[in-house]
Amino acid sequence: MKKGTTILTLDNGYHLWTNTQGEGDIHLLALHGGPGGTHEYWEDTAKQLAQRGLNVQVHMYDQLGSFYSDQPDFSDPKNASILTYDYYIDEVEEVRKKLGLDNFYLIGQSWGGALVQLYGLKYGKHLKGAIISSMIDNTEEYVAAVNARRAEVLNPDELAYMKKIEDEKNWDDPKYQKYVDKLNDQFVDRRETPAISHLIDTMATDVYGAFQGDNEFVVTGKLKEFDLRGKLKDLSMPTYLVFSDHETMPVDVAKRMEKDIPRSRLSITPDSGHHGMTDNPKHYYDHLAQFITDVENNKF
Repeated sequence: MKKGTTILTLDNGYHLWTNTQGEGDIHLLALHGGPGGTHEYWEDTAKQLAQRGLNVQVHMYDQLGSFYSDQPDFSDPKNASILTYDYYIDEVEEVRKKLGLDNFYLIGQSWGGALVQLYGLKYGKHLKGAIISSMIDNTEEYVAAVNARRAEVLNPDELAYMKKIEDEKNWDDPKYQKYVDKLNDQFVDRRETPAISHLIDTMATDVYGAFQGDNEFVVTGKLKEFDLRGKLKDLSMPTYLVFSDHETMPVDVAKRMEKDIPRSRLSITPDSGHHGMTDNPKHYYDHLAQFITDVENNKF
């Protein structure tokens, strides 16, 4: 399959930026988080896996609305149907078809991990393996976890200030955003990689706001209702769960998910936040490579 960048034209007329790295007959499609983030923390995944003896073609893309792909005018009512779970699940399937993938691995980080769960339930027959990276199966337990995380870092006055601003929906308040940055440094990107930093903000806020809200520590959008508890027992493919020990997602819920999913394995990436692949790439990719190797050798 062609390496490098390809622009896909979707059936709806919009365009997606895609990029393929690596060699071999094993295919891994990578979904970014956000929603509204970018593919960039997956850029060295093929190289990381090759260093561990695995030849894998890694296919990345920016979801519609994200920085490198088309960014529809979401103020136009005709585009409202894009900002739905159904659209983004079916977008994964359309990308799969247009890239000619089948019997492939699907990895998703955070919001991408939610899409892996939803895609696996709807289109699981195409998957050789599913990798859910730092995403639990419901938002209720996530909110409880991030509230606990906030209390670890902020004092009572700072917490009260954040809650006051959230009640007022005054998201541009600079003092509030300073506290958000403080929390991000602790639990999201503990070792932000300079190579993927930008001079401007690349987050697609129209998409992020519709699903998440203003930041990782408050959920006001459609993800507020996300709940797949009791449904993941229907994931029949080998499934790898990878979380971090110092992130926003609760590890105790990940352990329950491992029990709920019939053919699953959980790994906890130490000394890392929400983006374990950049905070602690050695541990993250050692265990991802082992999962793919075990599936390929029928030892999972």
